[in-house]
Amino acid sequence: MTVAASNRRLKITLIGAGSTVFTRNLLGDILAYPELAGAEISLHDIDAHRLALSEQVAHRIADALGAQPVIRASTDRRAALDGANVVINTIQVGGYKPATVTDFDIPKKYGLEQTIGDTLGIGGIMRGLRTIPVMLDMLRDMEAVCAPGAIHLNYVNPMAMITWALNASSTRIPTVGLCHSVQHTAGELARDLGIPVEEIQYHCAGINHMSFYLRFEHQGRDLYPRLREIQRDGAMPDWNRVRYEMLHQLGYFPTESSEHFSEYVPWFIKQGREDLLKKFNIPLDEYPGRCQVFEHAWPYIERELQKPGSQDPAALLAQLRTAGIHVMPRSIEDAPHMLEGLRQVVRSVEYGSSIIHSVVTGQPCVINGNVLNHRLIDNLPQGCAVEVPCVVDHNGVQPTRVGELPVQLAALMRTNVNVQELVVAAILKQEREHVYHAAMLDPHTAATLDLAQIRAMVDELLVAHRPFLPDYLHG
Repeated sequence: MTVAASNRRLKITLIGAGSTVFTRNLLGDILAYPELAGAEISLHDIDAHRLALSEQVAHRIADALGAQPVIRASTDRRAALDGANVVINTIQVGGYKPATVTDFDIPKKYGLEQTIGDTLGIGGIMRGLRTIPVMLDMLRDMEAVCAPGAIHLNYVNPMAMITWALNASSTRIPTVGLCHSVQHTAGELARDLGIPVEEIQYHCAGINHMSFYLRFEHQGRDLYPRLREIQRDGAMPDWNRVRYEMLHQLGYFPTESSEHFSEYVPWFIKQGREDLLKKFNIPLDEYPGRCQVFEHAWPYIERELQKPGSQDPAALLAQLRTAGIHVMPRSIEDAPHMLEGLRQVVRSVEYGSSIIHSVVTGQPCVINGNVLNHRLIDNLPQGCAVEVPCVVDHNGVQPTRVGELPVQLAALMRTNVNVQELVVAAILKQEREHVYHAAMLDPHTAATLDLAQIRAMVDELLVAHRPFLPDYLHG
């Protein structure tokens, strides 16, 4: 990104800016930096109503921070991207209804249960198939109209598949995948240990949603013995039993939540094994439940965004508790904090603003980013998407070499990389048969269904998702 060397105003474009709460958090982070406070902020969404709300919120954030950006909003994607130095992407293709509901309901008919369905498994596969083609179209627009040296920061899942496909398709616009699982899990473990998270040092690497802390320390002291003690004593939070079990079995702690991780592997969700669901506290259909929570919460959020301080978090909580939503209890209890969090501008743990600030100013920072594996991790396939520590400065996002991962971790990751590779190949090679191959090789799907069931399920899903899929996947 070359804006620092010119007198031209930095332009940051947010695609999917109708994700108003996340857009608000990102803009609060960005505009809090004095060096970024005068940037041009270009907001784009296909939902004009949500876009207008985000524009209103953006002006309010700027006023609260004393920043003076130029804020523009447009439903014209090319116009929003024109001259952009940074593109931040937060889209969802197909939405909760109908796409996510379809991703859960059709597999359930075949006996295949899921928890989140946005990264791997049949839900992750279908989300990738309907999202990657849209993002490739966006990438072509970026190549045509973005500023020289522009960078694409992607927050959209399935992260690894998208990062792989887009970087394999463009050398002009690099895509860096950003997730908050590494920093969120560090905070969760810090609370389990009773140590301030800012005092913890770690080294973490792997693939998105399946990275592991290779080192986790406090003032030079290894914290893994204490984490293993928590596991042995059963003192972990009830909602985090899966990851502590993986620590016990593999020797390292994974970054993505227990509800996510349980569907990336073949061991926790099995037909007729209610005992496993109970033992590890696995919340089936968690993501649809969270979507229902947000549906109830959105009218409160919208009114709060329009008039800060106007909404009662206790009223929202009372409504959610009586709504009969099948979801983890903490998804209900934490929802009112969304309202409370909208009343002040507090820096989040998201990496996006730090990346932009470091590239513009040259002041370095370190993030965990998703990039292509070019001699970064030796025992994962070259060219796949990996999540590794990256140094960011005037030279951009520079991944650091990890070398070899512990062999058991790399072996587990490769079972997920296989699925990611086949989804990317289905899109880039326009080969429908690879969709079936991806489902056949998915660890959870293969542990639950036979080949005939897998083919029948994929057939049905491809028909149901037809409005969101490119022609070559129609069959």
